[in-house]
Amino acid sequence: MSTTPSQPSSPVTTKPRTTPDDALYYEYSKAANPIGAGFISGVPLRSLMPETYADGPTRRVPFDLSADLDVEGAATGPGLLASFLRVLPGETLSLEADVTSQVFYVIRGRGRVEQGAHVQTYTASAFLALPGTEVARVTADEATAMYHVSDAPLLRYLGVRPDKARFTPVYYPAERAEAELRKVATETGASERNRVSILLGNKRFPQTRTVTHTIWAMFGLLPAGAVQKPHRHQSIALDFIVHAPRGCYTLVGTELNEDGTLHQPTRVDWTTGMAFTTPPGYWHAHYNESSEEGLLIPIQDAGLQTYLRALDIRFRA
Repeated sequence: MSTTPSQPSSPVTTKPRTTPDDALYYEYSKAANPIGAGFISGVPLRSLMPETYADGPTRRVPFDLSADLDVEGAATGPGLLASFLRVLPGETLSLEADVTSQVFYVIRGRGRVEQGAHVQTYTASAFLALPGTEVARVTADEATAMYHVSDAPLLRYLGVRPDKARFTPVYYPAERAEAELRKVATETGASERNRVSILLGNKRFPQTRTVTHTIWAMFGLLPAGAVQKPHRHQSIALDFIVHAPRGCYTLVGTELNEDGTLHQPTRVDWTTGMAFTTPPGYWHAHYNESSEEGLLIPIQDAGLQTYLRALDIRFRA
């Protein structure tokens, strides 16, 4: 049997790929502090008032500082987005799945939150922590307003999407959260502490002691006549004011005087239902010059900062 010799195949010609010429070289002392040099913006001190979500249709109202931060997409800080959610009775509001963590505080209302097979009913003053990977849907039985914080900007910056949930949904009923705060507030020496507060925890994250692996949530009390001395940390704080009698305010600044008071601070007067930012590294102190207590909820990216060993929280004695 004769065979025909095979012919060599024609070589495949491809253009060689060249590496884009994106390489740069900086002298260290001029590039090591991009914020100080103005190459990257710091987190601004801003407020969002309750009028923005008090009425109107079902919607999400983002506390969007992306223009100040020069980042793509809505963001309140480099890694977090705070929003107010308004949902009318019988209507549903859907939230994005591209987050790893999201924390809700129910300002008012009653209804349910669904995420995949999980359904959680909610009432006013409760907290809820949800993972990402699946759309969350808020359906209201009564007109609902929520304070909502997620780590969507962090994922957007990293260019990633979550492929599995890092924890299961956790619900913190209003009555239990209130009772735990009151227990702390009545302990011996509570008035001498830097803050009278509880942190919401999660069994999945015993190292960071935070509500999720990226987010920390605090429920705090500002007693009548109290001065809560300055402290600072490298996480951004997105503060929500639950209740503010006239005379409650926060002083925010970058330096302390020798006596421990803030040097040339900015004053943020509290209004019930408002939110405001406390930039990373800024000293901040709370004051209550009224005869009635105030309540606040700071939510931070301190879960991530603690895991990175970079929170650097400091208290003025």
